[in-house]
Amino acid sequence: MAAWQMRHGKNLPAFFAIDDPVRLHSIRPDIPIQEIKDPSEALEIFNKALPVLPLYLKEPAIMGTLNPKNGMAVIESIERAVELCMKGKASALVTNPIHKAALYDIGFNHPGHTEFVAHLCGQNQTPIMMLAAKDLRVVPLSVHIPLSDVPAAVTEELIIEKARIVNESMKRDFQIKTPRIAVAGLNPHAGENGKIGFEDQEVIKPALEKLKAEGLSITGPYPADTMFHEEARKQYDVALGMYHDQALIPLKTLDFHGGVNITLGLSVVRTSPDHGTALDIAGQGIANPQSFINAILMAEEISRNRAI
Repeated sequence: MAAWQMRHGKNLPAFFAIDDPVRLHSIRPDIPIQEIKDPSEALEIFNKALPVLPLYLKEPAIMGTLNPKNGMAVIESIERAVELCMKGKASALVTNPIHKAALYDIGFNHPGHTEFVAHLCGQNQTPIMMLAAKDLRVVPLSVHIPLSDVPAAVTEELIIEKARIVNESMKRDFQIKTPRIAVAGLNPHAGENGKIGFEDQEVIKPALEKLKAEGLSITGPYPADTMFHEEARKQYDVALGMYHDQALIPLKTLDFHGGVNITLGLSVVRTSPDHGTALDIAGQGIANPQSFINAILMAEEISRNRAI
């Protein structure tokens, strides 16, 4: 809602929400809301009110409190949004954070938002999470797994699979003709020629050689502690990290409030703000909307690039 209020200053494209109008009005009674029956109505309404495709909750929402009885509305909102994108009635999907723990109690059986969207798109290929902010794009090879499981997850096959998807997505979604991909090592100093672990030389490096033979502009493995300073970032278009925090900590340090989560490899355009549900500050009016605003702008950019 704050994004709609800032629509002119941020030059935002027209968007609509799939939500409960009663809930939205209770949060921000000062913002005009107008219900729509079809996404096409949003273009005419957007400048005077926030267009809302209604999806009513079973029970009134209480700020900062999870209610499993309303969980199905969260799931349905994602299903409806993906369907509208696949039918061409919406150009992109910008998802708000969801509290997965509350959804697991009602039978949600996907690891996360990203996998659920891929399932709805009917895709067997594993989607890839990319985070973008300022002059840095990062992709974690492994995502939400324990650190102790990471070495076994770093395989030649996975590196090749994800690097190919990243390469094609950078071409299609960002119009970069020859994407430069920099790959971080798993171990300190990228293994230091086998003295600090074998994975960098025996797993990562052979994968990169095969990808280079395919024509990808890919380099590494690099020591992760020297990959993300200002001069280093100028040498690549996207960085592939071996695990979640290795990739995300640099980005969130550079631009904590402005990062955008982008799903690569989907048939629909999907972005999301790079933050969680923040139940502790719900309803206080102090949340920073910049990440959500950036997610809208990024979704518009990717949609336009795909249309070229």
